[in-house]
Amino acid sequence: MSCRYRLPDRIMGLQLGRRIWLARGLTQAERRCTLTHELVHRERGPVPTEPTAAAREERVVDEIAARRLITYEALAEGLRWSRHPRELAEHLWVDEPTLQTRMTTLDPIEVADLEHDLADDWLWIP
Repeated sequence: MSCRYRLPDRIMGLQLGRRIWLARGLTQAERRCTLTHELVHRERGPVPTEPTAAAREERVVDEIAARRLITYEALAEGLRWSRHPRELAEHLWVDEPTLQTRMTTLDPIEVADLEHDLADDWLWIP
C-alpha cells in the first residue's frame, strides 16, 4: 500500500496489480475507509466493464465496506452520543460518505433494533 502519490481528481484509492494506492492527503479515517473499500474489491474480483453493472458493484462494495467498519453495536452506541453526521463519523473513525452508506443501507431488523435500543428517539436526518 502506498499513500505517497497524487491520484486523479475524486479518486481516493485504486489497485494496480497487487498494490493498493491511496491518494495523498487523505485523513486517517478516509485512508481506513478507502483501504477497506479496495480490499473488498480485491475479494470480489474485477469490476464489470459495463457502466450499469460497474455502478451496481460499487454500491455493493460500499455497503460491505461500511458494514465491516461500522458494526451495529458501534452505531447504536454512537447514536446515543451524537446525531450530527460529522461528529458521529469522527466517533466511529470513518468518513461521512461511509457513515451515510451505512445509515441508508440499514436493514429493517437493524432499524427496529435501533428504535428499541434508542427508545424511538433516533431520527436520522443527514
